[in-house]
Amino acid sequence: MTTADQHDATTTRRIRLSRVVLANVVLLTMIAPLATDMYVPAFPRVGSDLHATATQVQLTLTTFFVGMALGQLVGGPVSDQRGRRRPLLGSIVLMVLASAVCALSPTIGVMMVARLVQGLAGGWAMVIARSVVVDLTSGPRLVRSLNLVQGVAGVAPIVGPLVGALVLQLSHWRVSFWLLAGWAVAMLVAVAVSVPESLPDERRHGGGLGQLRRSAGAVLVRPGFAGHLVVMACSMGVTFAYVATSAFVLQSMNGLSPVAYSLDFAANAVGLTVATLVAARLAGRVPTRSVVAVGLLATGAAGILLIAGAAWFDMPLGVAIAGFFVLMSAQGLVGPNAGALASAAVPEHPGTGSAVLGFCQWCTAGLVAPIAGLGGEQTAVPMATIVLVLVAVSVAALRLAARDVATAPVHHVAEEAAPCGAA
Repeated sequence: MTTADQHDATTTRRIRLSRVVLANVVLLTMIAPLATDMYVPAFPRVGSDLHATATQVQLTLTTFFVGMALGQLVGGPVSDQRGRRRPLLGSIVLMVLASAVCALSPTIGVMMVARLVQGLAGGWAMVIARSVVVDLTSGPRLVRSLNLVQGVAGVAPIVGPLVGALVLQLSHWRVSFWLLAGWAVAMLVAVAVSVPESLPDERRHGGGLGQLRRSAGAVLVRPGFAGHLVVMACSMGVTFAYVATSAFVLQSMNGLSPVAYSLDFAANAVGLTVATLVAARLAGRVPTRSVVAVGLLATGAAGILLIAGAAWFDMPLGVAIAGFFVLMSAQGLVGPNAGALASAAVPEHPGTGSAVLGFCQWCTAGLVAPIAGLGGEQTAVPMATIVLVLVAVSVAALRLAARDVATAPVHHVAEEAAPCGAA
């Protein structure tokens, strides 16, 4: 081994042991949820100030999701070619600028464009941050690290709406975007100081965007990746079916106040976060695929409860609250673990794998959310039906992924074969 190789190996070991790097990944992962959740409570005021209709204001959320999907699709392959550090720093700079434009937007049209760019930057940063974890870990530690990232970052859906509401109480909705810009500036400094390059030259893929089609094809033909990709995307679909309809079910159909609804929303987010952290503790002790299966079983049970309540009993409050809590908590067992297994199946293409995962997640979210609301404000049947369909698709996809275990390299599936209690 040459001196340069020894230096790279030493650096890699040092990064792997650094909690600071993992903390930066968590904070980067929180930017995009905060950019959504802090802003949603201000929709009525945004429409009034910018002389926009409710539909136009809603489109600023849609353009953000489009940007998120595109940012993750492009950011992974570019970072596979050029490394992680510089593209990551560039994405954070873009986030700062886009957030400032959002705060200063004079019209709803400018806001839509700025939100598109903000989503692009957020998705770019998220996929590269995830790729850093994949670069530096494998096996049970990869699963544990990604679950920790998702679990700790899960506080964003809890804190975001509360911070947004507080901003509206004390100041102007534009302050939310200045806070996001400030967060991004702080992350720019933190990453510049404490996150070194995690992808050495010899592991980079040439071609950049030109390589995307070939790399995406290479990862999608792997049953272990494709199957878990579908499970992860369906988990995101379940989450956004809930997000799109829960306010109508609990407020319009059951009369909860906005404050009571916010508390229930926060409780469900806590359930998801706790489940994700529990899954992280189980990594290496219990086969990860078994944890995903338990999560799908719980999701299916919640879906059956919700569709029964919606179809025959006009969705009683107790059924809705219990069903939503189980539904959301179960996603903490499904999504992060399925994503970790997908990434572990294609270690030779970590950036592209993360990009495809992120792109499919946000596309699924954008597709499911409006479909779940087709029934209007007084029925939850479409939402519950979508949940059950997504569970059925996930079970089939998990069985497809299991076929790859027998043929995958040992290091891809070692954690699946580890007995309970294994390190």
